[in-house]
Amino acid sequence: MRKGYQGTGPGAITPDGCAVELYSRLPIGTETEIIAAAIPPRAHILELGCGVGRMTHPLVERGFTVTAVDESAEMTDRVLGARTVCSPIEELELGERFDVVLLASFLVHAGDAEVRRGLLRTCLRHLAPGGTVLIQREGEDYHTDVPRERVDPAGFTLRIASDEPIGDGVRRVRCEYLFPDAEWTQTFLSRPMTRQQFEDALSEAGLQVDRYLTEDRIWVRAVAAPGASQS
Repeated sequence: MRKGYQGTGPGAITPDGCAVELYSRLPIGTETEIIAAAIPPRAHILELGCGVGRMTHPLVERGFTVTAVDESAEMTDRVLGARTVCSPIEELELGERFDVVLLASFLVHAGDAEVRRGLLRTCLRHLAPGGTVLIQREGEDYHTDVPRERVDPAGFTLRIASDEPIGDGVRRVRCEYLFPDAEWTQTFLSRPMTRQQFEDALSEAGLQVDRYLTEDRIWVRAVAAPGASQS
């Protein structure tokens, strides 16, 4: 288990506190539509933090070739139709380049700034010339109005139960997922970033914003900065 991360509930729990059985139940939203609209048809995608394949599967169905990476073998075992690699993202060295590198699930907000740097270096290292990196950020109000909850149309309740500062700009967040027949929790560390802090983090890693893909600026398309080293 990564330091500061924890998960509870039935089934296997990954190093960052995700429950495999839970993520196998969660529905996909509009993510794949946003991704597909931002990249070339039939592009080769490196998906970092694929989980059980919630986004992988619909992307494959749309004709994309996906290499799906996750540090949990219990997660990658559930991915179908894509090549899978079990590895921590920040340590990934495939020796390959891809049209698109996908870093979703707010991973860019890793509580450990060095892990975040490693994630972004992995994105750049695996990016083909002229390729793009798609990043999902937290919403700018993600850490406000806590506790809060919403009832998903799929029939479960997601509750952000607590969100507390623990120092050095990092917050500890506890989420609860309540289904009629089971409950799971995930506790994780998040480093909120303003738009400028996010763009500075990209710049530090040799990336730059191409454009924000959604009005709320949660989805971002980035490219290699001129002169950036991809070694």
